[in-house]
Amino acid sequence: MIYRLNERLVFPDPEHAEPDGLLAVGGDLSTERLLLAYQNGIFPWYSDDTPILWYSPHERFVIYADELKVSTSMKRFLRKEPFTITINKCFRDVIEACATIERNDQDGTWITDDMKAAYIKLHEEGYAHSIEVWQYEELVGGMYGVPMGNVFCGESMFSRVTNASKAALIHVCSLYKMLDCQMPTEHLASMGGRLIGRKEYMAALNNSD
Repeated sequence: MIYRLNERLVFPDPEHAEPDGLLAVGGDLSTERLLLAYQNGIFPWYSDDTPILWYSPHERFVIYADELKVSTSMKRFLRKEPFTITINKCFRDVIEACATIERNDQDGTWITDDMKAAYIKLHEEGYAHSIEVWQYEELVGGMYGVPMGNVFCGESMFSRVTNASKAALIHVCSLYKMLDCQMPTEHLASMGGRLIGRKEYMAALNNSD
């Protein structure tokens, strides 16, 4: 059953999500609702031609920091210190790059103008963070998401040069015990990503030690 949200600040039990993870429709992208969603393992994912859709997959694709796989060639590359990495230096630029960069496996973007505005506000209120990767003072890669205790709920990443997004991901895994990638890809699987059930995911989300 797909629930329809109204102005009340509440979500249904994520266990009631459809097989594809769709849980609810509607509501808004206020800071309060977004934070409540992340606290309960829910995230928005929709396009301009649909209402706001809220998902809570029964299985979540994550990378545990202690299971991160970095290839020998990547380690060798990073030892040369090709990038400078910063945090929260230019959140707007990162989300704009994530929204507009062309991707071989994707037609268009799910990062709508409303989504950008909502996450920029979330950042300005101290909740959403960005990781920036620089090369010769040029922004060449990065990632943004929402930290929840020991978990970084990654929303999107981009890369303009080889290995820039990988460098951002590796940096995130040096700061948090888990990176929530939401959906599986072969690339992320090669770096140690795997599916876990909702109970394991929520246990990690609620463990702030």
